[in-house]
Amino acid sequence: MLNKAFAAAGAAAWGGLPFSELAADMTPEAIAKAEQLCPNPRAVLVAAFPYYAGERPGNLSLYARGRDYHQVVTARLNTICDILRKKYENEIFLPAADNSPLPERQAAWRCGIGLRGKNGLVILPPYGSYVFLGTILTDVELELPLRTPSPGCVGCGKCLTACPGGALGEAGVEVSRCLSDLTQKKGELTEGEAALLKAHPLIWGCDTCQRVCPYNAAPALSPLPEFREGLVDALEGADLEGLTNRTFREKYGDRAFAWRGPAPLRRNLKGRGK
Repeated sequence: MLNKAFAAAGAAAWGGLPFSELAADMTPEAIAKAEQLCPNPRAVLVAAFPYYAGERPGNLSLYARGRDYHQVVTARLNTICDILRKKYENEIFLPAADNSPLPERQAAWRCGIGLRGKNGLVILPPYGSYVFLGTILTDVELELPLRTPSPGCVGCGKCLTACPGGALGEAGVEVSRCLSDLTQKKGELTEGEAALLKAHPLIWGCDTCQRVCPYNAAPALSPLPEFREGLVDALEGADLEGLTNRTFREKYGDRAFAWRGPAPLRRNLKGRGK
């Protein structure tokens, strides 16, 4: 049943594991939040959804050009939850995408989805690392498929060397030095941060570690229309001129780059002299 449901929802891969096993990768605070959302959590389902739409010029990260993945992935997971709710009446099934206390990448790796990239990303051939992850948290003790934890990537180290902020190392990712995080930061930037951003080709996100990855040399295109059609590849000053927070969200609220409002985008454009 679940194989067909995830395939129909557009997932390229899926798996599941007991919540107690995933809790080993969670902080006490995250566990408490999960238990508030779903008292007595028993299982977690996790799935990967491809988003690569091909090479196109622009100044937004590839992940942010299509529809907001939070909305798209959650809606697609909800089709699975609807099936499960019919079978398990009065039980809890909570879909989420990058907005829950569950560590999605660790869940995927524990289920054997893809490879463990040195840049901290899930690499799922033939889509490379261009995949979004989503989870379903439930209080039902589901019968789950057998799984083998994900192996590491080839370990070429290209992502570590190419990272413009020096955020990647053998020990993991230092988020404070990640250009993707920096472009989304609120307020004024330090002189060093501004210099990094000025030399960066994007005003939102960073694709550098993905672009140099050998698994992303020729990734397969996403079959999902939300990530292939109606793309916003770039933003310039004229696109944001005169927009209030409200009108900005009316215009771009269905995009992943909209959650911070227009201020960081205007700052980033100004820092690059645009």
